[in-house]
Amino acid sequence: MHIGQTIFAQLMHFIPAHEFHRCVDRYRGDYKVSTFPCWDQFLCMAFAQLTGRESLRDIETGLRAMGSKLYHAGWRGHIARSNLADANETRDYRIYADLAQVMIATARPLYAQEDFGVELAQTVYALDATTLDLCRALFPWARYRAQNAAVKMHTLLDLRGSLPAYIDVKPAKIHEIHTLDELLPEPGSFYVMDRAYLDFQRLYNLHRERAFFVTRAKSNLKFKRRCSYDVDKITGVQCDQIIMLTTHYPAQKYPEPLRRIRFNDPQRQKRLVFLTNNFELPAETIAQLYKARWHIEQFFKWIKQHLRIKSFFGISENAVKVQIWTAISAYLLIAIMKKELRLQQSLYTILQVLSMSLFEKMPILQAFSQQYAPVHVQQIYKQLSLFD
Repeated sequence: MHIGQTIFAQLMHFIPAHEFHRCVDRYRGDYKVSTFPCWDQFLCMAFAQLTGRESLRDIETGLRAMGSKLYHAGWRGHIARSNLADANETRDYRIYADLAQVMIATARPLYAQEDFGVELAQTVYALDATTLDLCRALFPWARYRAQNAAVKMHTLLDLRGSLPAYIDVKPAKIHEIHTLDELLPEPGSFYVMDRAYLDFQRLYNLHRERAFFVTRAKSNLKFKRRCSYDVDKITGVQCDQIIMLTTHYPAQKYPEPLRRIRFNDPQRQKRLVFLTNNFELPAETIAQLYKARWHIEQFFKWIKQHLRIKSFFGISENAVKVQIWTAISAYLLIAIMKKELRLQQSLYTILQVLSMSLFEKMPILQAFSQQYAPVHVQQIYKQLSLFD
């Protein structure tokens, strides 16, 4: 990193410029644009995510206060909320969706050896969706129920490093189950899901692609037990069975055996029943895999608390998706920087340090090395003592 650059400019070096411009050219984002290109739009949205801006006016005021530092941080166009609002409304959100995919491909190898609580060589994914509530009067295109609107962020999370491998943003009225139709299963990988994704036809498609799934069974599941394995009930596993479905339509959609595991969770005082097509792993490991699914809940909680995806800068579908995708890119940017610079701080701590020092001119590592630097207080020896 160059010493004379701001921390914000150094941070943007982790984004491959040539890949960004390829994304822009793919959707003609800068066609007939002369004063506020897509790069400036992305810098404004990244600044909003990293510093917690609440509105377009907030972004404009914060950036204009930086004065001449903006040019050295990468901006070339005129900063105005009208320019940013128009860009969010008109420029294809897929520019930033594709950029996020590029950053995902960069980040995932950096976290390939991360531990997620289960000793397993295969890749493990958690599939879930989170709802982002909207005002129906302002966002009529996202109508959900009679009185409100919402969008859902469907996410496939790689549990090694808690990095999204797939994200899609759709109106909330579209059920989560349809996400399984869009995935390209990886043979040998595990897909951990809750009961919202229990569809035997789609699970059988995963099975035929030689991928493994772990999900929860519903209470009305009808089956015939073929055999049972011995279990150690001290571990929480109450039964480990091989079953066949007996209800007509489920049996037609999934005609092969399934493994059924009943587990008592002592922490939640709850009985859980798992279904999987993996017959090799110990039953305790299957239960641990489902427990690791909570990493995706923590991911949703983190980005909702620390990034700006709950209040939006525009009301069109395109503007909402631009903001969500730039928020995901900001998350990935911090994750990539953490590994590339070998920082020991958490993502939350890194974000807080960046938010306070983005336009400081110092090496980026210095900003984090100063976090725990001792404060030396100069003592004034000529000061008389108040009390003897």
